[in-house]
Amino acid sequence: MECYIELWKEKDAWKHLPKNEKENYLNQIGPHMTELLGKGVEIVGWGTNKPSTVNRVEFDFFAVWKFPDGEMMEEFETAIATAGWYTYFSQVNASGELVSPEDVIRKMIY
Repeated sequence: MECYIELWKEKDAWKHLPKNEKENYLNQIGPHMTELLGKGVEIVGWGTNKPSTVNRVEFDFFAVWKFPDGEMMEEFETAIATAGWYTYFSQVNASGELVSPEDVIRKMIY
């Protein structure tokens, strides 16, 4: 199982887009998300980044996903780029296989 974490904030291109164009853009993404969910992708959660978060990263939104495999995760990344998401949002990502805390601690030591 792969975990994928997105952190994003709006670019000026999004801020200056009329509301109806924002709605149209986001509505066209919906069917693609539904398709992914039908292939075993899970949305763990989406949210807004609290201003009071300690050591807060300068991104306003986040999403956490679980993918059945790396291939499906790559399909997701391609779909996001193809949809023009990065035209409107500045984003950073983190991904990796879900493992135990002990496995991560072991990697930190060695």
